[in-house]
Amino acid sequence: MLRAILKTGLLRRIEVVTLAAVLSVAGALWAFVALASEVMEGDLRAFDEAVLLALRTPGNPADPIGGPQIEVAMRDITALGGVTVLSIVTFAVMVFLVLQRRRASALFLAVAILGGVALSHLAKAGFSRPRPDLVPHGVDVVTASFPSGHSMMAAVTYLTLAVMLARTEGTLRMRAFYLAFAVLLTMLVGFSRLFLGVHWPSDVLAGWTLGAAWALGVWLVARYLGRRGQIEPDRADPA
Repeated sequence: MLRAILKTGLLRRIEVVTLAAVLSVAGALWAFVALASEVMEGDLRAFDEAVLLALRTPGNPADPIGGPQIEVAMRDITALGGVTVLSIVTFAVMVFLVLQRRRASALFLAVAILGGVALSHLAKAGFSRPRPDLVPHGVDVVTASFPSGHSMMAAVTYLTLAVMLARTEGTLRMRAFYLAFAVLLTMLVGFSRLFLGVHWPSDVLAGWTLGAAWALGVWLVARYLGRRGQIEPDRADPA
């Protein structure tokens, strides 16, 4: 009897967590659509300009605040959202999963990241917003501005890697560490794009929201597949 009550309570908790995740995905997608609509209508221009100028020395848009050392650091950080670094980190996590005898999870991870890359390219192709011309660019850029590819792929990759690594952990502390560190890296990459003047703030916000929606969706699919036995189960899943 007690076991049945506990099981019912656990199932209800799982349902609540799943519902919260679904609502979060819907909310992130809604935020992206809202940002895209505002950008297309030009309603965020004043906000975008105010934020970019706040990161520059007053009266001199060519001079970022903090001095040249901060600018160098931001170039290093922005590389964390580039294809090379993201590919290396993803490969390392895939090898880790294989060594943990989670080959199906490693394959699922590869598909999830490639799907995120495809989504990023599709999102870029759907808009032709010019890069900021308000301040000089701190790094070379060639693609359109909306949404921020670095911000989106940082969210897609680091958050997806975090949720897949968290599935291998049974302790809440380690799961929280993976997720918190992934969020930190994602935030830093997005901020670096603003500091270097290569994206409008609304570009970065859009990249974050769409990337987060993708990563949350990946987590939901991973839970579903894990319970069906198609990939290795979540170690902390009470089911």
